Amino acid sequence: MKKYRDTGAQGALLDEYEKANDELIDLIKTISHKELITIVDTKTKDDDCRSIQTILSHIIRAGYTYVTAIRKHEGDELDYMPNVIFNNSDEYIQGLKFMFNANVKMFKDHPNLQLEEMDNFKKIKARWGQSYDPEQLLEHAIVHILRHRRQIERFLVKLRD
Repeated sequence: MKKYRDTGAQGALLDEYEKANDELIDLIKTISHKELITIVDTKTKDDDCRSIQTILSHIIRAGYTYVTAIRKHEGDELDYMPNVIFNNSDEYIQGLKFMFNANVKMFKDHPNLQLEEMDNFKKIKARWGQSYDPEQLLEHAIVHILRHRRQIERFLVKLRD
């Protein structure tokens, strides 16, 4: 039986984030090295979406970007993570686990984090220009994984036909 976090909205966000991350990890376990590195989309202008490898690197970097933006908003001094390309599925699985644990640690370090912010001037301005409160940014993080998991599934259909 699944154990749920009993910390209200924070727990719900972490539980759903972990579920999305675990579903992606389960998918990664089925991917061969050749499938990981093969360029599937040769027409895209987005370097993060050419292969499963580049998508996974993008997911991990983005996951750290969200948590870093929230921490910076809370006054923490830290730098954004660089993009890292791993060589195999096991390294991506570890990277996803570490990225998720950075979110768990953020809530431990900031247990009273105000998730909702109605004042637009107090919202977090993301690196891409959009403004979010912490809850919206974490919801975006969850859906980001789901969207790219779907993209990877579609790449696998092409690779396995």
